[in-house]
Amino acid sequence: MLQAEALTRTFDGFRALGPIDLRVHDERVIGVIGPSGCGKSTLLRLLAGLDNPTAGGIRLDGRAVAGPREDIGIVFQEPRLMPWLTVAQNIAFGLWHLPRAAREEAVATVIEQVGLTAFADALPKQLSGGMAQRVGIARALVLKPRLLLLDEPFGALDPLTRTKMQDHLLDYVGKSVPTIVIITHDIEEALVLSDRIIVLNGPPARVRRDLNVELQHPRQRSSAEFQELKDALLADLLPRVTI
Repeated sequence: MLQAEALTRTFDGFRALGPIDLRVHDERVIGVIGPSGCGKSTLLRLLAGLDNPTAGGIRLDGRAVAGPREDIGIVFQEPRLMPWLTVAQNIAFGLWHLPRAAREEAVATVIEQVGLTAFADALPKQLSGGMAQRVGIARALVLKPRLLLLDEPFGALDPLTRTKMQDHLLDYVGKSVPTIVIITHDIEEALVLSDRIIVLNGPPARVRRDLNVELQHPRQRSSAEFQELKDALLADLLPRVTI
């Protein structure tokens, strides 16, 4: 479905990423982790078509990603809602090409999916951080993307809200969007959500480990298998010190 070949990005002579080769087929959630500044967000922007690679290319369902596409949704760490629009209007922002009845039906469906029906007419300032992030996700889901990209979507939330949002995200997988790629610095979050984890190091960003996570959902953070995988990933991220 998603294929990146020899993907490289250079800024003013500084190679920030690559070359990276990546193929995504049947995995539902792919987590991308790595130390700060290693190039995770650069990779996501390339996959989203928000930036162009210096070399290499990306294809989604056989078609080149050469700019933003309607079948690729993206959610950032900050919801970036328009404060003068209601929840429903924020979600409907990319649907103005549709007839009114179809637009309202699509918005009502996705608002129910994210559990915000009672807040359809609320303004962003009336929402909690978790609710605002759900609106951001709903705005991406309403376009029925083939691929949903999440860049540290829960990083600004408190631990309890973050856990709830992780559960919400798993509810969307397979129902509203076939494949999700989530950038996170949180190893536990990656293990809770992902069917496959890509570990990056850098710069330049390169794939250090490509791990299939074969744990049943819901995943128990306290289990020995979970902790073993967490320790292995942590070892990939910690710098090696020679004494």
